[in-house]
Amino acid sequence: MSGSWTWEYYPDQRHVTDGLPSGVVAEVERLVAQLVELADTGVDVTDLGSGPRTGGLRHLDAAGGFFYFLVAPRQRLVIVVRIVPPGDSL
Repeated sequence: MSGSWTWEYYPDQRHVTDGLPSGVVAEVERLVAQLVELADTGVDVTDLGSGPRTGGLRHLDAAGGFFYFLVAPRQRLVIVVRIVPPGDSL
């Protein structure tokens, strides 16, 4: 298995970020980039954040809100599936 870890939005960026404040999106992207950096150094990121079980859907706080992500180790990929902004920006 070669190559670096990457991340992406699923199903796409527009679906996940449309209508969200740019500061919230920027903070989520900064945190996801840090997850990718950790994974590149060999840290198991499948258990970071919180969630019902390792390897499943994970949740991390970001910019007063939070986001959900999945980790696909075989694809060396972190997948952001939903961003929930702070309540005052809804």
